[in-house]
Amino acid sequence: MVKGFRFQVLSHDREARCGLLRTPHGDIETPAFMPVGTQGTVKALVREDLEAMGSQVLLVNAYHLYLRPGADVVRRMGGIHRFMNWNRPVLSDSGGFQVYSLARLCRVWEEGVEFQSHLDGSRHFFSPEKVVEIQEALSADIIMPLDECLAIPAGREALGRAVTRTLSWARRSKLAHTREDQALFGIVQGGLDMELRRQCLEELLEIGFDGYALGGLSVGESKPEREELIRACAPLLPRDMPRYVMGVGLPEDLVAAVREGIDLFDCVIPTRNARNGQLFTSKGKIMIKHAQYADDPRPVDENCACPVCQNYSRAYLRHLYSAGEILSFRLNTMHNLYYFHELMRRMRDAISREKFSEFENRFFQEQALASSETRPGQSERKGE
Repeated sequence: MVKGFRFQVLSHDREARCGLLRTPHGDIETPAFMPVGTQGTVKALVREDLEAMGSQVLLVNAYHLYLRPGADVVRRMGGIHRFMNWNRPVLSDSGGFQVYSLARLCRVWEEGVEFQSHLDGSRHFFSPEKVVEIQEALSADIIMPLDECLAIPAGREALGRAVTRTLSWARRSKLAHTREDQALFGIVQGGLDMELRRQCLEELLEIGFDGYALGGLSVGESKPEREELIRACAPLLPRDMPRYVMGVGLPEDLVAAVREGIDLFDCVIPTRNARNGQLFTSKGKIMIKHAQYADDPRPVDENCACPVCQNYSRAYLRHLYSAGEILSFRLNTMHNLYYFHELMRRMRDAISREKFSEFENRFFQEQALASSETRPGQSERKGE
């Protein structure tokens, strides 16, 4: 492990586990959900909001911060923690997924990725070394290497090429990484092909990283396919290192992945869906814009202790959303992130008491009884 970085498993309940991830900017109790602050901000919230609701670690995106305001600007301002006034851990994503999904005329080859900015069409080139350089300038606590993520379905030949390239870039990223106060995770690719996933992980283990992530999820696979893949991959990941599933974030997905021993998660679902009026509750999801809430005096969730549920009615939240008020984004986001952090806290508590199976059964029973008013989960990987 690098300087100031240590992971310890504290308790188990079958495969589910609680841990403590120490970083130079503080400890993370796992399993943990990372709110997405793509451009150095979790939309509509300030630091005090995030701290009050229990956020332990934030995710930022190297692609977006490289394009605007520029990694050198962040470095001159003292690094990402000082720049965004957040003195707790930060994980930076490489931005590889955003290059493939957002950039214009993206071209990938062995040396790296050439692309046009989605902002102004300017041309750029990301090599594995360049992406590490950007993230070292950002000064995040945990950084991710450039990898190649293919949408599902993808043919085995294309997946094999992507795994080969991901491994080559991982080796180059490891050689390029110089900061002793910054952890570098490896990313396991391979689509739904377990042979390729196993091959990718084995070679990543030979290279040696400070933690390991499952990438290439929430990109077109079905929920059963995703759960089966995580179930098959999790036991192969090192037991004494943090395990991270990238871009997966519906509540039921989090519970299923924690059951298999996953420690870290990120997704834009709680924040993006909040801005679209979808709120998560202990009884399922609701769309606050629906007319049935126009004169509903109840809080969003009567079992929730967040400031929104303690102070505002569904009727008021519906009014704000219908009127297009900025406050709607803020209050909805506060509630959703509080719900996600509370869900993780409850899972940590259940694991520590060896009651996770009971928690899981109760959770899915409540979900089954709830009448969802929204479309099924959709890919949310493009970022905020």
